[in-house]
Amino acid sequence: QVQLVESGGGLVQPGGSLGLSCAASGFTFSAYVMKWHRQAPGKERELVASISNLGRSTSYADSVKGRFTISRDNAKNTVFLQMNSLKPEDTAVYFCNAQSGTRSFWGQGTQVTVSS
Repeated sequence: QVQLVESGGGLVQPGGSLGLSCAASGFTFSAYVMKWHRQAPGKERELVASISNLGRSTSYADSVKGRFTISRDNAKNTVFLQMNSLKPEDTAVYFCNAQSGTRSFWGQGTQVTVSS
């Protein structure tokens, strides 16, 4: 069955870095656009970054541009999110999302907390 499993979340101090991974299985990974979303307490889920199916194009929310980098390894069915210069407002549950046409799969999320 389809699985998206995020890992790499945790507690980090402001200004620090954290790398998230999302391992996919159960579908043709290289056919899907991969996205990272996040949801902070009391706020709506927002799109953070996306990467095309072959990794040739990426896009970012203005709030993370220049600090976060999305990448993927289609041979390992994994998408990554490298987060640098983290701020307290980056605190949220981060979700991995695979999308192709009307098909959309989600992971369970991983908590990222930025606090001193």
